[in-house]
Amino acid sequence: MIKVAIITGSTRPGRVNLQVAQWVQELASKRNDAEFELVDIAEFNLPLLDEPVPPSMAEPQHEHSKKWSQTISKFDAYVFVTPEYNHSTSGALKNALDYLFYEWNNKAAGIVSYGSASGVRAAEHLRLIFGELMLADVRTQVTLSLSTDFENYTVFKPAATHEKNLNTLFDQVISWGTALQSVRSEK
Repeated sequence: MIKVAIITGSTRPGRVNLQVAQWVQELASKRNDAEFELVDIAEFNLPLLDEPVPPSMAEPQHEHSKKWSQTISKFDAYVFVTPEYNHSTSGALKNALDYLFYEWNNKAAGIVSYGSASGVRAAEHLRLIFGELMLADVRTQVTLSLSTDFENYTVFKPAATHEKNLNTLFDQVISWGTALQSVRSEK
């Protein structure tokens, strides 16, 4: 059975991101075809990338980097929960992605996004980043609107229709994550 991390994409005080990630985890917990774990990037306190050498060229040197690497390494696939800030993903999520390289390689990724335009622009930016990190992103994406899926922009109340789409995303992430295990075992 593969392991899937549900990764928060914001560290902002008062963030709704954690509510969305917890909803994803709650629906994931009803499944028995993968192990899911919530990984909150806020708990890692990653400063703006401070490793002296790019992660594709050297092992991490700082303790916070090593802890992040050990956590991410144990998963076969990821579901990223991203806000859309200024037509892109958050700086915190971009920074967390940039800390690592090999830990992301040949694994599957799905995206749950939210924002005034349902986070679609943030997701498109993530897909470009994923390509460089050799993360295989699945087609299905859950897009949540700040105007219809949140009360007063602060309390997450998703429309029931999103559950079906999220389960399709899980199906694809699990399928691809399982298939990519063989690619990683060839190394």
